[in-house]
Amino acid sequence: MSVIVVTGATGDAGRAVCRTLLSAGHLVVAVGTNADRLASVDASSRHVVELTSTEETLALAAAVRAEFGPADGVVHLVGGWRGGQAEADFDWLESRILRTLRQVTLAFHDDLGSAEHGRLVAIGSSTAAEPTWSNANYATVKTAADAWVRAVASGWRKAGRAAAVTVVVKAIGGDGTSPDTLADAILPLWSQPAAELNGARIDLVPSSKGSDS
Repeated sequence: MSVIVVTGATGDAGRAVCRTLLSAGHLVVAVGTNADRLASVDASSRHVVELTSTEETLALAAAVRAEFGPADGVVHLVGGWRGGQAEADFDWLESRILRTLRQVTLAFHDDLGSAEHGRLVAIGSSTAAEPTWSNANYATVKTAADAWVRAVASGWRKAGRAAAVTVVVKAIGGDGTSPDTLADAILPLWSQPAAELNGARIDLVPSSKGSDS
């Protein structure tokens, strides 16, 4: 049984991941920004947190330690999409996708790094590998987020205990990867060797259809 924090828990993907992990016997800490929506998420504990705030994110990590002990995993599902190159859209994407990932990683980094099966799981996008002018902001921010996860993986490589993993989709829901498929791919990560997973990119992109995530 692991203590796993799921951010972005009120979305379809977050709900599926929380439900799957909880059903498997893990202690699941669901994190979101809307208390009403969070109340209906299957979880061991629920926390309303603004993850762009350093203070609130550090407080979340402290609350998890007080309630369950150090976290064994973080599944980061906060995301969003906006196309184009507008400054306001870039700021929105950077705040949601990159800043929240950095804040959560830094808050839980030492706990995950010292856990027997510490895991950081982030969602990557196949469209970031083929940037276009019409999705320049999105591709740029997602590429930066991927670089952050690779950097975390590099820091954990020597000890060989923790793993930073990117699950790559083109979309979640619709013609893309279903939330349940995503959850099923994430579930076994705590039972697989860290040395094999660390820095891995797990490709869930459908072979012939999908749209931007």
